[in-house]
Amino acid sequence: MTDSLAGDSSGAVFGGPDNFAGGKVISLATKRLLQDVPRPDAGDAVLRDVVSGAPFDGAVTGFVLSCLPDSEAPVLWVSDRMARRENGRLYGPALAQFGFRGQVLRVEVSHPRDVLWAMEEGAACAGLSAVVGEIHGAPEVLSFTATKRLALRSEQAGVPVWLIRSGDHGALSAARERWRISSLASDTHPWNAAAPGAPVWEAELFRARGRAPGTWEARHEPATGGRAHRLGLLSRSGDGQVAQDREPAADLAR
Repeated sequence: MTDSLAGDSSGAVFGGPDNFAGGKVISLATKRLLQDVPRPDAGDAVLRDVVSGAPFDGAVTGFVLSCLPDSEAPVLWVSDRMARRENGRLYGPALAQFGFRGQVLRVEVSHPRDVLWAMEEGAACAGLSAVVGEIHGAPEVLSFTATKRLALRSEQAGVPVWLIRSGDHGALSAARERWRISSLASDTHPWNAAAPGAPVWEAELFRARGRAPGTWEARHEPATGGRAHRLGLLSRSGDGQVAQDREPAADLAR
């Protein structure tokens, strides 16, 4: 192997003449062999946008709940009237299955302007573990300048901020990461094959600062063996199912 491959400081790999016709050069310096998997559940204090992939899809709520910090500090959750009509309200008893241990300070307002005001005030409060806002559509008040103010408040106070934008296809935003979340077929139920299992989502990071976009299969992973609750991301290859090999084993051995 050492005779057929040689490397240089530029990261290029050369094929030896005995094994590679024409001495073809293959450069690995610019290739990403492993996709950089993001960690939206790491709890870093930035603004993140989450866009719903389809109307009336609860995947965005489950995704954000799975990403909230593992903390007993309260979460401020603000929504406008149209967002509540499309996404519904949080169901308290179900929060525990996402590892949520704190309290939700729920604020319901009518206008997106009031959602932004409450989010800015909450993002300046270091006693909160996170701030979540739900705004429907792309109202005029939800401008790039408004999201920039949210991002600055989040970074200055050290409070993660999530903005759920239902009915919006991705208007301008100063968010550090922008996700599009859609529902996939759920996992198989462990005790009843006819019942829905744990939710699974398609998580598309379509815009990010300092990170390549990508698409992952996402699910909430419960705490096990001393490990805290977390969001699991599995890269989606885009390939179809592998066809079953029906050739006899004896034929393959020839």
